[in-house]
Amino acid sequence: MADIVDTLINDGRFTTLVEAINRASLLQGLMEPASITVFAPTDEAFSKLPSGTMGIFLDNPPELEKLLTYHVIANRIASTDINTLSSTPTVEGSTLTIDTSEGIKINDARVVEPDVESDNGVIHIIDTVLVPQSVSELLVAS
Repeated sequence: MADIVDTLINDGRFTTLVEAINRASLLQGLMEPASITVFAPTDEAFSKLPSGTMGIFLDNPPELEKLLTYHVIANRIASTDINTLSSTPTVEGSTLTIDTSEGIKINDARVVEPDVESDNGVIHIIDTVLVPQSVSELLVAS
């Protein structure tokens, strides 16, 4: 089995996410032998962001890192475990809200494909980019 980064690369739906991970110098951390959860937005999810948004992030690595680590949980959470939670802390430091009343919803993002396994954790594919409050303030200022 591949690690999280190789799993994303091999899938083909995550070129924007992988580019952002690389730009934020997070590749190595997501390849280490740990047990993490990544809520991974597809390229289609990134395309829903307002025009120019990714350029702002790609030109601002510290804010890009906040955006990306908001999608990472420091332990492995399978979809069966998500169903028992109402929230979970992120590596970024904020908390994600979980709603399982109709499928799995993380903040405003729907999990469209849960439990994609990798050597060092699990990926849940989401349809919307999660934006922490601290980063959304950057977008308003731009």
